[in-house]
Amino acid sequence: MRRILCIGDSNTWGYDPRSYGGGRYAPDVRWTGRLPGWETVSDGVNGRTIPAAREYPDTERKLRSERFDAAAVMLGTNDLLQGASAAEAGAAMDRFLTFLLTAAGETRLLLIAPPPFRYGDWVTDGRQIEESERLACMYQELAHRHGISFADAGMWGVELSFDGVHFTPEGHAAFAEGLSHILDSRKKTGSF
Repeated sequence: MRRILCIGDSNTWGYDPRSYGGGRYAPDVRWTGRLPGWETVSDGVNGRTIPAAREYPDTERKLRSERFDAAAVMLGTNDLLQGASAAEAGAAMDRFLTFLLTAAGETRLLLIAPPPFRYGDWVTDGRQIEESERLACMYQELAHRHGISFADAGMWGVELSFDGVHFTPEGHAAFAEGLSHILDSRKKTGSF
């Protein structure tokens, strides 16, 4: 079975916004538990922004010491929530990808643009939504420049919860389906 390391934030961790005190969806609800044919290792951390190089040594250790066929990176949501522009998030991701490419060795990287925000309890500023919509173009350019795969989760019909940020259970299912199509197509071409 192929192995994939999923590097992300609360949507990778599986945060359930309906819970009190930071609960989590069940493993079979989270997108990381719904990728047929793949053993997933979740490296999702609530509140994670795009890290500076070596800010997350556990990620580097996993990439260097374990065998993965692919690593999927989906970050940037928390950067935008904290006021960064898409350009600033793109610059941070550029540096992080350079670091990951060094650490990853033979592991193939997939950069995923998170679904754009919608208005909700956490998103009340139209500028945040606009910047989240710009992120996919920034990431696509970065992926091309670094020679890695790219996917736009904004194209997968991922349903967001009342907060405008976190996936609903249906959103996790849609995300997993979209990602599975990408992984299957890359597997057929020998990319993963």
